[in-house]
Amino acid sequence: MSTDEEKLVGAEQDVEQGVDQSVESVVEGELLDELISEVNGDAQDEKNWKAEALSLAEQIDDLKDQAIRAKAEVQNVRRRAEQDVEKAHKFALEKFSKELLPIIDGLEKAVEAEVAAENEMTTFREGVEMTLSMFTSGVKKFNLEQIDPVGHPFDPSLHEAMSMVEAPDSEPNTVIASMQKGYTLSGRLIRPAMVMVSKGAAKIDDKA
Repeated sequence: MSTDEEKLVGAEQDVEQGVDQSVESVVEGELLDELISEVNGDAQDEKNWKAEALSLAEQIDDLKDQAIRAKAEVQNVRRRAEQDVEKAHKFALEKFSKELLPIIDGLEKAVEAEVAAENEMTTFREGVEMTLSMFTSGVKKFNLEQIDPVGHPFDPSLHEAMSMVEAPDSEPNTVIASMQKGYTLSGRLIRPAMVMVSKGAAKIDDKA
């Protein structure tokens, strides 16, 4: 083989080797790009998964809060219903009790008139007193309580002042007479006591 032929063969080999190297470089670059793409894709998937997990966690928290509020509302409704039922039972007799009060007042006045007149005990008076006692004992069983304020300080939440009079022997603002007794039903005022209140200075004992 001549020198020129040898040079030509050598040049062809160099070209083939360069092509092979270029192809290898291209393939390696494509593989690297593909690997980078996969890594980036995995990172993006992880980012999306974390975002979705955070969103689901927030939704779960919201649902828990809604469940707690709903449970509290149900408890409040049940409590209000129980209170309404209790009040209905407690004060169902209020109207009926008010109708009984004039009867009790009448019996008391009849007894008071007999006592004031200093009349002897009669069968009629004994019957009235017995009826009054039965009435007052009966209504107490239903928590209807009488307010007898004489001798006690005036209480505007229980008493209705009809007049104020000078009463040197009583402390100021003290109930000295009751024109009509008051009543409460289960602790709730259904009729205030109509009273007379002292406005004079209290009597001062001279111990000197």
